[in-house]
Amino acid sequence: MSPPITLMVQGTTSDAGKSTLVAGLARVLRRRGLKVAPFKPQNMALNSAVTADGGEIGRAQALQALAAGVAPHTDFNPVLLKPSTDIGAQVVIHGRAVASLSARDYHAYKPTAMAAVMQSWDRLCGAYDAVLVEGAGSPAEINLRDRDIANMGFAEAADVPVVLIADIDRGGVFAHLVGTLELLSPSEQARVRGFVINRFRGDIGLLQSGLDWLEARTGRPVFGVLPYLHGLFLDAEDALADSAADVRAGEAALRVIAPVYPRISNHTDLDPLRLHPQVDFRWIGPGQAIPPADLIVLPGSKSVQADLAWLRAQGWEAAIRRHLRYGGKLIGICGGFQMLGRELADPLGLEGTPGSMAGLGLLEVDTVLRPHKQLRNVRGRLANLAQAGGSEPACDEGAALAGYEIHMGVTSGPGLSRPAAWLAEAGKAEMSEAEAEAAEFAALRPDGALSADGQILGSYVHGLFDAPAALAALLCWAGLDAPAGGPVDLAARREADLDRLADAIEAHVDLAALFAPDRI
Repeated sequence: MSPPITLMVQGTTSDAGKSTLVAGLARVLRRRGLKVAPFKPQNMALNSAVTADGGEIGRAQALQALAAGVAPHTDFNPVLLKPSTDIGAQVVIHGRAVASLSARDYHAYKPTAMAAVMQSWDRLCGAYDAVLVEGAGSPAEINLRDRDIANMGFAEAADVPVVLIADIDRGGVFAHLVGTLELLSPSEQARVRGFVINRFRGDIGLLQSGLDWLEARTGRPVFGVLPYLHGLFLDAEDALADSAADVRAGEAALRVIAPVYPRISNHTDLDPLRLHPQVDFRWIGPGQAIPPADLIVLPGSKSVQADLAWLRAQGWEAAIRRHLRYGGKLIGICGGFQMLGRELADPLGLEGTPGSMAGLGLLEVDTVLRPHKQLRNVRGRLANLAQAGGSEPACDEGAALAGYEIHMGVTSGPGLSRPAAWLAEAGKAEMSEAEAEAAEFAALRPDGALSADGQILGSYVHGLFDAPAALAALLCWAGLDAPAGGPVDLAARREADLDRLADAIEAHVDLAALFAPDRI
């Protein structure tokens, strides 16, 4: 087998467009008949996904795998760092949590992490026609150059060519590109093939003189200028979407709010609510007033006790109790579900100082953190959401759902006798569709809890709102009486936007020059 086509996308800043460009290029190469693998040597993110081989990777790499038409695999993101404090993180190697380290201790651990990175890289290069690599942050972060495995340290070790991408919408694009290039070593500079400029609005003719100057100044081409793709929806690697874009006051039928606590994780769970045309969704950050709502959602958390303490300090506990007194609905997902219970215990100090604290006491459950992390893709159905409260009309009893579980908590208590859903582990990749479905639904198990009054729902399922039927049922339960139009299908929207992104790359990037001397 001939060596694969390889290219690394590095950015001048965080959120410059690295994840987006890799996803779009993966879809472009897939269209041309190539078997493509995405790869991010080291990712730091609290948005993660469960892979086909039962591990955990950054959510951006799962999206890139979707763009490439391959099942997510732990080799696509061999090192994942999940911050638990400002100076420490859980370290996930090849999909499994191996340690919780301070930043200083992780620096000493990097040679071990680099060995895992190169093992994955070698496997991918032996199995794929093309491997597209995403850097992290910026390669010009001088304090992180020693033992770097995320950017040029990897590119040099693997002998991979690099393209730099910068976001012109931020301003200062020429300074970003020239400054980044200047701060690289001579060998690293030689590795940079050229540039891509992202998120341009306006008349490209007015930019041309700047592009000519940049090429003359650096001796490297600008391979393309990607337009600002308004409304493009792709799963965020970590950053929250702009809340202002989510607000539909005056036209939405259902008001939904969610807190942005310090260690919020897998906030992409709420993307279907943000995208729903009849939902006025708002993230509520620190210091912001907590407005009235029909539904409050407590998302996942990497440090549940610390984030619950933050919620209380921000006034959320009183606001939630007032919300429930007025008949509002409340959903907790994963860490948010754990917060709803009577007690949170972390006897081993897995997420902070060992100890326990009282939960919100809204569900009759207790949670203890254990070292073994639960990682599984699941499918199943919602329970009858009207069974406890007896509300009418019934909201699509047994609506199908699909998602994944990532949690270290073990939850018990009488509240689990009224589950929120019934689940089974999703079928393995080697099974036929019929075999997988038969295996999945042969032995459904209960998940989460539904309060006796029908107002409060807790679940461990990330992606709870993703399936159109489950989303419609949950919004009906929350008070959306008359859904308008067809169902909101997150998977279909994601696919359409990946194709839209690939179309833009095909139209605005010189792919032959970008991948030279490889032929695509």
